[in-house]
Amino acid sequence: MNPFKKPDAPHEHDDPRYPVRKSDAEWRAQLDPMQYQVARKAATERAFTGRYWDHWADGAYRCIGCGQVLFEAEAKFDAGCGWPSWWKEIEPGRIERVVDATHGMVRIEVRCAACGTHLGHVFDDGPEPTGERYCINSAAIDFVAKP
Repeated sequence: MNPFKKPDAPHEHDDPRYPVRKSDAEWRAQLDPMQYQVARKAATERAFTGRYWDHWADGAYRCIGCGQVLFEAEAKFDAGCGWPSWWKEIEPGRIERVVDATHGMVRIEVRCAACGTHLGHVFDDGPEPTGERYCINSAAIDFVAKP
């Protein structure tokens, strides 16, 4: 599968590409309205409003849809954009990248590779060593503190 090809039905709830699949009713029961709109409909929360944009505790951030760990606090940085940002994912393969040509621009959308949850976008203006900035919606993730 081409990791940069946008599928015809970008947020199909029963997409066989993802190991974790749920019906629309199951997603709606699990997620609050904002989480559902972001995770399943690729909405974006307003800048500086999400619970994790200015959150600096030690721990890990996981997908709101399936619980897969996606980012560690050590890779989080203040990008000044109003959304939580990381310079790398916890390990390769946990995040899927697809071309997003909506809203009159071309960006790289990032999704949870296990369940297809829309997380946000990745840009090439981050710090070294990767030079990437994963710009993630707080509504798409959950935090687990280190014990």
